[in-house]
Amino acid sequence: MPDFRGVPFAVIIGLVGAAILHLITILWLPDFTGRDAFTRVIAEGDFYQFHPLSDQPDAAGLANGDPFLSEAVCGFDAADGPVRLQAMGDLPFWSLAVYDSDSNEVFSINDRTSSGGVMDVVLATPVDLASIRKELPEDFAKSILVEMPVSDGYAVLRAMAPMPSYGPLARAFLQEARCTVTRPA
Repeated sequence: MPDFRGVPFAVIIGLVGAAILHLITILWLPDFTGRDAFTRVIAEGDFYQFHPLSDQPDAAGLANGDPFLSEAVCGFDAADGPVRLQAMGDLPFWSLAVYDSDSNEVFSINDRTSSGGVMDVVLATPVDLASIRKELPEDFAKSILVEMPVSDGYAVLRAMAPMPSYGPLARAFLQEARCTVTRPA
C-alpha cells in the first residue's frame, strides 16, 4: 500500500514556490516594460525621420552592432497617411526591413531585389492602399506598395561599408534617406 503522507507537503511547497515566482515576476515587470524595439525606436526622436545609430548604445538603448553596416531607424504611423521610404546611392549593399509595433517583420528589400537599386517603398493601411491602387498616381508608379497590418511600426535601413573608405558613403546614404507621410499627387 503506497504512503501518501508526503503529498500534502509537496503540494504546499509547490504552491509556495509558484507564489514566490509570480511575486518576483510582478515586481520585475516594470523593468521589462518599455524595452521592446518599437518603444526604443520611438524614443530616438520624431516620427517620419531616419535616425542614424552610433556604435555605442544611445539613451534609447539602440546601437549599430556591426562594424561593416551603418544603420538608421524610422518610426511611423500609417494612420496619418501613406508613409514613403526613399533612398538612393551607389553602395555595395543596402537593405530595408519594415516591422509592425509588435516587431513582426512585415516587409524587407535590398538593393539586389529593388528596381535599379533604388529604394522607393510606400507603406499604407489597407484602406489607403486600396485607394492608391484604384487610381495609381504617376509618382507612385515605380514604388513598391506594402500593406501594413497595423498602422504603427518602424523601419530599419542598413548600408554596408565593407572597407573604411565606404564609411562616409554609407553615412551619407542614411542621412539622405527619407521617411515621410505622403499623399499621392
